[in-house]
Amino acid sequence: MSEPPGTTVSLAAAPPADAPSKTLTAQRVQPLRRPGRWIATLAVLVVVAQFVHGLATNSFYQWDRFGYWFLRPTILDGLVITLQVAALSAVLGLAGGILLALARLSGSPVLRAVSWTYVWALRSIPLIVVLIFLYNFSALYKTLSIGVPFGPAFFSFDESRLATDMAVAVVGLSLNEAAYAAEVVRGGILSVDQGQHEAASALGLPRRYQFRRIVFPQALRSITPNYVNQLIGLIKSTSLVFYVSLLDLFGSAQTMGSTYPGDIVPLLLVVTVWYLILTSVVSVIQFYVERHYARGATRSLPPTPFQQLRTGLTDLRARIRRETAL
Repeated sequence: MSEPPGTTVSLAAAPPADAPSKTLTAQRVQPLRRPGRWIATLAVLVVVAQFVHGLATNSFYQWDRFGYWFLRPTILDGLVITLQVAALSAVLGLAGGILLALARLSGSPVLRAVSWTYVWALRSIPLIVVLIFLYNFSALYKTLSIGVPFGPAFFSFDESRLATDMAVAVVGLSLNEAAYAAEVVRGGILSVDQGQHEAASALGLPRRYQFRRIVFPQALRSITPNYVNQLIGLIKSTSLVFYVSLLDLFGSAQTMGSTYPGDIVPLLLVVTVWYLILTSVVSVIQFYVERHYARGATRSLPPTPFQQLRTGLTDLRARIRRETAL
């Protein structure tokens, strides 16, 4: 159609067909609203606030007595015994677990049968029964001897002199821990890809070197988190050594509770807080050990808690700046 005379048509003023609308470009994309998440968060915060308020205001907890007992020499002496028993039992239990795991994986049917029987028996018997049985072991064998099997003895010694309260506690916990550690170690070794064994054998490496430098370091990535769970359980299991007359952390608090019956609750809170501290330290060590053995298996190492905190603060600062700029 022709335009009337004297009409000027400006093509530059007409926007292209595919140009975005000013209204659309000015709109901000709103994130998806999740009311369920906010309701759940609010409910959890209310429950946590009520719990903290109850801890702080309930006079039954006697926080003044808690502060009095927390660093008392009796409690600290029991804490030292707990650390000694846990450390010795952890080392001996892990060493025994490695030997039992290797026996389960060996080609000898006798070693496999003995290892399986040991693990089956110690995982079936309660730990308190093992400790009490060892505590009364001298009633069954008054003397122990070393010599020719079924023949003359070269050395003999009184078992009751060796079976001190500390020795009974460490041996009992180590025997129990070795049974569980054996399955943890065996599972970690089996998790290593079979190609690693074949490649090491193809290079002509000795089996001992294969296990020490190739197989076991890779198995530690799987062993570490599982064994740390066992280690935390071991720390808590040390409270049972009170029944073999060893005054550990729990035993010391129990003894003080019988002497001061009005302070039973503060003493139990003291024990609880100390166990929380010990398990938290073990969890932090676990994180860094896992991070160390994750090298070469992941593209980037997991951030440390300080790095996570710094990243969170940076993201929060950037979000606040975006909100204030709008």
